[in-house]
Amino acid sequence: MSVKHEQRTYNGEERVWVGKYRNSHNLLHWHYDCELLYVERGRIDVFCGGKKYTLGASDAMYIHSGEIHYMQAREETYLLVFIFKDELVKRACGDVRPFSPLIIGSESIPDAYAYIKRELSEKGEYYAQAANARTELLIIDLFRNLPVTGNVHADASVNTLKKLLDDVEENYADYTFEKAAAFAGFSDAYFSRLFHKQLGMTFSQYLNNVRIKHAVAIMRAQPEVSMTELSIKTGFSTIRNFNRMFRSITGYSPRDLPPYFRFEDRYPDCDVSGDPTLEDCTLIE
Repeated sequence: MSVKHEQRTYNGEERVWVGKYRNSHNLLHWHYDCELLYVERGRIDVFCGGKKYTLGASDAMYIHSGEIHYMQAREETYLLVFIFKDELVKRACGDVRPFSPLIIGSESIPDAYAYIKRELSEKGEYYAQAANARTELLIIDLFRNLPVTGNVHADASVNTLKKLLDDVEENYADYTFEKAAAFAGFSDAYFSRLFHKQLGMTFSQYLNNVRIKHAVAIMRAQPEVSMTELSIKTGFSTIRNFNRMFRSITGYSPRDLPPYFRFEDRYPDCDVSGDPTLEDCTLIE
């Protein structure tokens, strides 16, 4: 699962975006915006803040600015997603966050989603101000019923990991564990422990996900590419290892990959209707 610094743009003066997803499978990513997830139906695993949580129907999770996170649906799952600038949080409640990101049974979230969705879709007079204000009201409603703590900024080691992950995203084909540890300035043993604790996987697992994600992108852009050339381009030592890892990560062989398959490592900047025939991480409204 690849990590990269995500930069969101908004269409106007609004500082919030909302969308509903079916069977979300995000790759690891982080951004300066805050994120609120709410499960309408199903179950989904979310990794955030060095821990993995399983959310069921009516559960929610608040992901603060700068947190590395990813998610994977366990079954047929419908997820409401809010992404908003941290300035709305600070304006509403100050420089705080919930003590735990997990929010159990918040009934106010679906109504807030419907209101904000309508304002952003219809774009009536003062729609941006209305959407921003409703988001702030939702934040207040959530935070006032939860234990909160002062905002804890990431320590130097986590910030170093973020820089490493951005570098791996650009230079994935030539990366090794040893090069990653050297980039971070840590011993091999300490780097291995830190990486697994903060990201929930080994560096090798992360690197293979990045490489396969790029392999899929190259296949889409260059349909004529041979599998041998593709394996070399993406940093695999043998075609056998490439094929094995491709199937392990995507569930398909390279030649059997369905046209609808995609890696989703970020949410789209605009709200477009998803194709209902898609099976993975489809934006449905």
